[in-house]
Amino acid sequence: MTASTLNSAAPAATRGQAQPARPAGAARIGQSGTLGRLARIALRVLSVAACVLAWQWASTHRIDLGLVTFRNVPSPQEALLAAGALLQSPKLAHHLTASVYRVFAGYAAAALVGIALGLLIGRSRFLEDTLLPPLEVLRPIPAVAWIPLAILMFPSSELSMVFITFIGALFPILLNTIHGVEGVDARLIASARSLGSGPASVFTEVILPAAAPSIVTGLSIGMGTAWFCLVTAEMISGQFGIGYYTWASYIVQNYPEIIVGMLFIGVFGMGSSVLVKKIGNALMPWYFMGRKAA
Repeated sequence: MTASTLNSAAPAATRGQAQPARPAGAARIGQSGTLGRLARIALRVLSVAACVLAWQWASTHRIDLGLVTFRNVPSPQEALLAAGALLQSPKLAHHLTASVYRVFAGYAAAALVGIALGLLIGRSRFLEDTLLPPLEVLRPIPAVAWIPLAILMFPSSELSMVFITFIGALFPILLNTIHGVEGVDARLIASARSLGSGPASVFTEVILPAAAPSIVTGLSIGMGTAWFCLVTAEMISGQFGIGYYTWASYIVQNYPEIIVGMLFIGVFGMGSSVLVKKIGNALMPWYFMGRKAA
């Protein structure tokens, strides 16, 4: 019998052998995992429902705690009616389109600048000493303080609003990228160099994958802060946008619409952040494989 025949016969013999029996508890473990996930989802839904019920109780009973009062806070029912009116309004599409464009345009620019600067600063002590100090000075400045400068810097109000969302998203992305690069284990870099990897290979195959989880976290937080700055951005000069809708409702003291605008921003901000994190996690299969192995 030739070697090739032996090689071809071995898999067949292996296939003919009885496969190991599946552990009796495996199905129960899978079922308990599913039940656990369902229980967590139910708990999260109940937590939101509890907050809404507390809001309903405090607003309908006009609770006044001294420091905090609900005498003028609209109830969930009033907010729901205002949301229904907005959903039926033809202006809703214009509001959403304007806000989504401003947020994602500023966010995309912040992602490019923040990741690029973070990778460079994280790997260069010279750039850390020259670029990071002025950036740290700018970081604590609130978005609303940038409004006058944004109006002076940009020829159109649309660019000014995009700039505000850019500022809001930039620093979480930048700082998380820097921390991710600085947190790469030096032994991994030394091992790659000892195996003959050049600077480009070390960067793309060691540093970038190791820093990716922190970068994704920064991208997720940056998306949330971009939506957080939306009202500030659309205070500049807006005729459409969820932030403008919220601010205009405050000016005319239409309190239910204020809450509707806040909830729209919260829901879209949460959904966008979750989407960014899901996409980032899908691009990092090695990270979750390592966690499972550990």
